[in-house]
Amino acid sequence: MSVSWRRSALFVAIAALAVFGAGRPATAESASAWADDDFAAVRLISAVEAAGQSDALSLGLHFRLKKDWKIYWRTAGDAGYPPSLDWAASGNLAKAEISWPAPLRFSILGFETLGYKDEVVLPVSAAPQVKGEPLALRATVDYLACREICVPLTAKLALDIPPGEPRASAFAHIINRFAVRVPGDGSALGIFIERAEMLEEGERTTIRVTARAANGFAVPDMFFEGPSELVFSKPRVRFSGGGKGAVFEAAVDGAGDLEGGLAGTPVTVTLVDEPRAAERTLKVVAPSAAGAPEAVELSLPAILILAAIGGLILNLMPCVLPVLSIKLLGVVKHGGGERRAVRLNFIATTAGVLFAFMVLATALVALKGAGASVGWGIQFQHPWFLIAMTMVVSLFACNLWGFFEIRLPGWAADLGGQSSHVHGLGGSFLSGALATLLATPCSAPFLGTAVAFALSRGAADIYTIFAAIGGGLALPYMVVAAAPGLATRLPRPGPWMAKLRLVLGFALAAT
Repeated sequence: MSVSWRRSALFVAIAALAVFGAGRPATAESASAWADDDFAAVRLISAVEAAGQSDALSLGLHFRLKKDWKIYWRTAGDAGYPPSLDWAASGNLAKAEISWPAPLRFSILGFETLGYKDEVVLPVSAAPQVKGEPLALRATVDYLACREICVPLTAKLALDIPPGEPRASAFAHIINRFAVRVPGDGSALGIFIERAEMLEEGERTTIRVTARAANGFAVPDMFFEGPSELVFSKPRVRFSGGGKGAVFEAAVDGAGDLEGGLAGTPVTVTLVDEPRAAERTLKVVAPSAAGAPEAVELSLPAILILAAIGGLILNLMPCVLPVLSIKLLGVVKHGGGERRAVRLNFIATTAGVLFAFMVLATALVALKGAGASVGWGIQFQHPWFLIAMTMVVSLFACNLWGFFEIRLPGWAADLGGQSSHVHGLGGSFLSGALATLLATPCSAPFLGTAVAFALSRGAADIYTIFAAIGGGLALPYMVVAAAPGLATRLPRPGPWMAKLRLVLGFALAAT
């Protein structure tokens, strides 16, 4: 190809791009520039690339905060103030309404504040004056960023949204991710805020809110908003109905400054139990004599009894069926065996159960200390964990059917390695740990109350209550360890065990 021919082809290509490109609008950036300070950065983002014919456009005020810095919710709490926006310089904007995702509570030196850390998007619904026309969004944002000190900041943001087809932008996902955290009435999530009552004891005024959750509460918190004269403390939570009912009580200062007192005053209540949240505005009423009974706060000894009973009943739950099938086969193998061998084997299983519960308690204490939402069976909310456990149980079933044999390493299968020790102690220990792992999605009677109580308390109570649950789950193993004759009086192993393995394999497959 000659040089002149190549130049002609290049010219034609450039001309074609110019012709076809002239009819297409340039891709909108859909985000303003970051207004970046030493403590926080903020920008305005859009969920669409163009205005279209929508009555309202989905925007977001996107904050990224430096480590340990925070900004405030619409009601800041004991100190601070929320972000505010001035849209006066905008073009073709009729109104803009901001929404508030569920906040976090920050308790520092007796001060209770509400807000956000790390990253948050405050969803904004922007209505144009003329649909289909471009929007020139100009926002002045005033906000307070705090750590040990608080710094007032101002950011000026500019974002132009052109006319055209309202295709989803690269920011639609993150706006939606925080929009779904804006509390609704809670009915779709199975959370119901039922009533707000006023209690008076001398000069002390308390607000009491009753709520329930169809699937039970994990670690709920509640935030109150009312007239500016009122100041609400952090609520105390009491559970009932196996953790499905909750009563929140918070002290109220300033009720005497209201004409007519607290009764009849509308109060907005926001209940957060991550990742769920609900919001409702209620009129505070005086408690009626025939009102619903108040939830009874159980003592720690009573909770420990419930925990042990709940752990014992876990042995009857389908979750524990895989391990019980394997353990039943192990019990049969002890028929005609030595009492000492049986005792050590079941002690090892008990140790595995208790060890696993202590590991779970440690993980929950760590997650709670980091501010995460924790609950019973949280690992079963993750698809990859479910896939892994399905594979493990399937492999166990295939092993019982004789497709292959699983052999533990020598150090695990024969702890001690001496003739005076029992072979298989490592396997028994691991079977106890696996029983605990598979038991966590089950909710035996009494267990919801015990776990909810534990997760609302400190680390020492969490360890104590989880040890009681583990003791209940391990109780049958401890009984056999104390009376080995229960296992040794079984028929001696023989060909009949092959049929039993086949049956237990189907039990695992059903699980």
